[in-house]
Amino acid sequence: MTLNRRLQPAPPVAGRTLDAQLHLLDRQVLDSDGTPVTTVDDLEISGLDTTGPIAEGTPAPVLTALLTGPVLATRIFGGRPPSSRLIRIKWKDVADVGVIVTLGVRGETLDAGWVERWIRGKIIARIPGGRHDPR
Repeated sequence: MTLNRRLQPAPPVAGRTLDAQLHLLDRQVLDSDGTPVTTVDDLEISGLDTTGPIAEGTPAPVLTALLTGPVLATRIFGGRPPSSRLIRIKWKDVADVGVIVTLGVRGETLDAGWVERWIRGKIIARIPGGRHDPR
């Protein structure tokens, strides 16, 4: 006796399905010129209701922004940084997700790299030889 059952095809999904932990978190972010900007520390998701069970027909949550900021202390000691301290990179600015996350905008237009720019300009530039690349 053979069973001749066919599985129903999965419903089409609008967009790409990503595993946040595998594809996004702790990934390096490069701007459109290939310059490193930051790393992804957290995600901002809209439409996610964590108060109870998910009802049938509820739309899937949508990723709205990549979050970056001062999270080292919270990873060591626990807790969560205040949301006001996190810098948001809008998901619409992301051009590609691969081994790295590539943005479709230049890094200078984002707030995410201001710490590195400040350190480079105020500290590193004052060190003798700090204004040029080593040969």
